[in-house]
Amino acid sequence: MSRLVEALLPARLGTGFRWLLGSSWVTNLGDGIVLAAGPLLVASMTDDARLVALGATLQWLPPLLFGLLAGALSDRLDRRRLVIVMNLVRAVVLAVLAALIVTDQATIAVVLGALFLLGTSEVFADNTASTLMPMLVHRDDLAIANSRLQAGFITVNQLAGPPLGAALFAAGAALPFASEAVLVVAGAVLVSRLRLPVHAEQRAETHIGRDIAEGLRFSLRHPAVRTLILTIFTFNITFGAAWSVLVLYATRRLGMGEVGFGLLTTVSAAGGLVATLAYGWITRHVTLADLMRIGLIIETLTHVALALTTVPWVAMAIMFVFGAHAFVWGTTSMTVRQRAVPLRLQGRVNSVNLIGSFGGLVLGSVVGGSLAQQWGVTAPFWFAAAGSAVFVVAIWRQLRHIAVADASPVVDEG
Repeated sequence: MSRLVEALLPARLGTGFRWLLGSSWVTNLGDGIVLAAGPLLVASMTDDARLVALGATLQWLPPLLFGLLAGALSDRLDRRRLVIVMNLVRAVVLAVLAALIVTDQATIAVVLGALFLLGTSEVFADNTASTLMPMLVHRDDLAIANSRLQAGFITVNQLAGPPLGAALFAAGAALPFASEAVLVVAGAVLVSRLRLPVHAEQRAETHIGRDIAEGLRFSLRHPAVRTLILTIFTFNITFGAAWSVLVLYATRRLGMGEVGFGLLTTVSAAGGLVATLAYGWITRHVTLADLMRIGLIIETLTHVALALTTVPWVAMAIMFVFGAHAFVWGTTSMTVRQRAVPLRLQGRVNSVNLIGSFGGLVLGSVVGGSLAQQWGVTAPFWFAAAGSAVFVVAIWRQLRHIAVADASPVVDEG
C-alpha cells in the first residue's frame, strides 16, 4: 500500500500538495454531481432549448465578467483565505437552492440566478486555487503534480460525479445540490491546512487596474501563452455550442434518459483515466506542439462523429476518445503556462486564460441554443465541426511556440 501511495502521491511533492489535492478532489466531486444535476433541473422546468443553453451560459459567463478581477485579487490577497471564503459562499448558495427546491419555490428564474451566483463564486475560488500548485511544488515536478490533479478531476468530477448527480436528482431534485454544499465545505477545511510561502504581490501598494493591465500585457506578449489563450477561446466557441445542448442531444437524439446523460460524461472521464496512465509515455515520444495539433484534430472529428450517430454505444465510444484528448490537452496546457509565467503573475495570467476559455463557451452556448432551437440538436455539432476545422488550419504553425516555451526557464519580468 505504501508503494502505491508513493507512486500516486510522491513524498517529494510534500504534505501541502496532498492537502491541496484532497481539497481539489472533494470539491470536484461536488462539482461533478451538479454538472449533471444542473442541466437536468433546468431541462425538467422548460422545453425551450434556448433556456437550457442559457443555464450553461450563466455558469460560464462569470469568468468572462469577473475573471480579470479574480486574477488581480489572487495576486494581491491571501490566496489560501480567498479560496476558503469563496468556497463557503458557494456552499451557502447551494444550501439555499436546495431549500427552495424542497419547498417548491424554485422557479426557472431562481435556478438560473443560482447557477450564475455559483459560477461567480467558483471563478474566484478556482482561479486562486490554480495559483497554489506552483507555490507548493518545484517547477520540475509540475507535470506530475498536475497530472495527479487532473486525474482526480477526471475521476470524481467526470467519472463518479455526473452519474451520481443524475441518480441523486432522480431520487430527489434537491439532493445533488445539498450534497455539493457539504463537499465544498469539506474542501475549504482541507485548504485551511495549507501553509504557503508569502507571494510577492501580497501587498496592496499598486492600483488594481495597473495589476490587471500587467497581466494582460504579459499574456499578449508571451508567444506560447498568447497561442494557448487564442486556441482555447476559439475552440471553446465550437465546443460550447455543442456541449450547451448535450443534455438534449443525449435525451432526445440518443434516447438515453437522465442517467444516460450522466453516463456520457462518465465514459469521457474513463478515456481521461486511460490517458492519465499513458501520459508519461506520450510526452516522452510526442512533442508538446504535435500533441496540441493531434488534440485539435481529434476534437474536430468528435463533433462530426457525434452529429452523424444516433446509436448510444457509438456516441459513448466517441466520448471515450474525446475524454482522453481533453485530459492530455488540459494537463499540457496547464503545465506549459505554470512553467512560463512568473509566480507573482500566476493569478492574473490564469485569469486571462480563464477569460479566453469561458468567453468562448459563452459565445458558443448562445450560438448553440439558437441553432438547436431552429434546426435541431445536431445543428450545433455541425457548426462546431466546421469552425474547428477552419481554426486548426489557421493555428497550425503557431503551436510551435508551445515547445519553445516549455524548454525555456521562467523569467520574472517585474
